[in-house]
Amino acid sequence: MNLNNIPEMPEVKKVHFIGIGGASMSGLAAILHDLGYIVTGSDQNSTSVTERLRSMGIKVYHGHSEDHIMDPDLVVYTIAVAGDNPELVRARSLNIPVIDRAELLGQIMKKHTYSVAVSGTHGKTTTTSMISVICLEAGLDPTIHIGGDLNAIGGNTRLGSDKYFITEACEYCESFLKLHPYLAVILNIELDHADYFRDIGHVRAAFGKFASLVPPEGYLVANFDDPFIASMAETLECNVVSYGLVNKKADWTATGVEFDNMGLPSYNMVYKGQLIGHVSLKVPGLHNVGNSLAAAAACHALGCDLESIKRGLSLFTGTNRRFQLKGVVNGIKVFDDYAHHPTEIKATLRAARNGNFKKIWCVFQPHTYTRTRLLLNDFSESFSDADHIFVTDIYAAREKDLGVIHSRDLVEKLREKGKDAEYFSSFTSVAEALRKRVEPGDLVLTMGAGDVFKVGDLFLKSGDKVEAV
Repeated sequence: MNLNNIPEMPEVKKVHFIGIGGASMSGLAAILHDLGYIVTGSDQNSTSVTERLRSMGIKVYHGHSEDHIMDPDLVVYTIAVAGDNPELVRARSLNIPVIDRAELLGQIMKKHTYSVAVSGTHGKTTTTSMISVICLEAGLDPTIHIGGDLNAIGGNTRLGSDKYFITEACEYCESFLKLHPYLAVILNIELDHADYFRDIGHVRAAFGKFASLVPPEGYLVANFDDPFIASMAETLECNVVSYGLVNKKADWTATGVEFDNMGLPSYNMVYKGQLIGHVSLKVPGLHNVGNSLAAAAACHALGCDLESIKRGLSLFTGTNRRFQLKGVVNGIKVFDDYAHHPTEIKATLRAARNGNFKKIWCVFQPHTYTRTRLLLNDFSESFSDADHIFVTDIYAAREKDLGVIHSRDLVEKLREKGKDAEYFSSFTSVAEALRKRVEPGDLVLTMGAGDVFKVGDLFLKSGDKVEAV
């Protein structure tokens, strides 16, 4: 595979990434490195991701400086990078071609015969990973680009053949409209990213444009439990494959769903009214039954055989930060989850409640001020399955604190609804409170898209009876 036409240039050999530590950016950097490009990058933070890139031989600078722009043929930046970033300014002043992350991802997709793009407000990483594992089991040799680490590929990327490419499709700032899917998946559509989308109508319009990118010979895998997605699918020229947990008229459905004492589901998979077989998942919650149906539908459309589909789903053990068991200490299980939207929180806590835990202690870190402010009431109704909620400071991410919303506001709303909620200003104070109050048989669940997982790490280090996982 040769990507020397990125972006429509005869010679691209050196590529520099601004914000290389991001989930997608790091994966793209790794793919280009594996293809033989000379890759460099910079990031504000030194993390395990940047260290992994360094171990591959990629030069990663800590912080941003115009001196980091040596002589690249192409500069790639993440949408979180501000316009006055010194590296971005330097590249443009030297007339070095500059493209954003989504443009590069789209260019890579164009080089593959069958590109799969998984979209939705929730469940993208898990479903993309499920599809990846099934395709590997079916021997398709896919190139894979995921927003989280997958044990089956030892990270978040895998370089395969030119034929199949599997990736997530992020709706933020409508970046997924720069992709080129042969097969698109739409898992769900809800209001999120309030710093960009005006309202739910704006979000739906973006997903409609995304679905229209699928060529007539391609496929859309659509969640028909969502009436809007179902009606939108009727307007498309491509092939439509439906799935649903509630809508039994969908092509792919599930019956007889049961949960074990860890909240892990098993069910009968049904395709067009015919029993395919019994499926047992190693990831919890009813929402993951839906994700597995979407993955099965996508892989079947790609030509995967049914046995590979069932086997792949049974082998899938989850991805990093998706209800991930971090450890067991003094008889207390510690999990971490990326959930940061009210619907995701509800689904994750519901999955935890299906498990055999005495009490659920949820440590929640709100993610971005705009999301917390706009969805405050929804957040306050999302923790019904938690016995105790510890709320930390809001993780700013790409935003600045304008002083209009605080974590205390969420705590107040939760208490109004009768929940046991407390605000903590530091991770160490949260870990200390957990040490004093949590008992054997309880579950500690850290939740959020920021760095709240550090609370679980602190709590585990404090115990005298830590079990390996």
